[in-house]
Amino acid sequence: MSKYWTDKLVALGACPDAVEWARAYPSLTAAWKVCERADWMLWLAGKLCRTVPARKRLVLAACACARTALKYVPEGEKRPLMAVRTAEQWARGTGGVTVEDVRAAGDAAGDAARDAAGDAAWDAAWAAARAAGTAARDAAWAAGTAWAARDAAWAAARAAAWDAARDAARDAAKTKALSRLSKIVRKHYPIPPRWGRRG
Repeated sequence: MSKYWTDKLVALGACPDAVEWARAYPSLTAAWKVCERADWMLWLAGKLCRTVPARKRLVLAACACARTALKYVPEGEKRPLMAVRTAEQWARGTGGVTVEDVRAAGDAAGDAARDAAGDAAWDAAWAAARAAGTAARDAAWAAGTAWAARDAAWAAARAAAWDAARDAARDAAKTKALSRLSKIVRKHYPIPPRWGRRG
């Protein structure tokens, strides 16, 4: 039975859409250069990066994606921004921030997301707060790293697309937002994480 590089994606549990898309490219590096799905990219980085230094790099990438959604948070609501800042401080080793601090800030951002449900712009606010919260909790929960980072990218894209008038337009806007976020991911990962290397 012949092996192709995307068999590794299947073994990691990648979604069928990602695997099908990737099969058009001769290598992970070739696919990474043109991928426009930040959520897929962060998911893979989360699967391959398991050491604390590698997770910190992933947190910074997820936080950078989450920051793009903060403009949708209602004025005066600081919890999502604090979640992102706290996670970034932990990842950079500044401010004496602990994993417990990150977890608490992430939980507070989650509370902000729930509180936003009564706001007129609750959908955008929820997505922005969720992006911040998942990026923050990424730092505190190793087992959930891949999913949390992916969710941060998707929630940021969802917030960016919130003001589209119709579902079709919103889906197109999400696709465009994820494409922009993929450039952010590539700033943190100019080349993809290496197979078989959990660091």
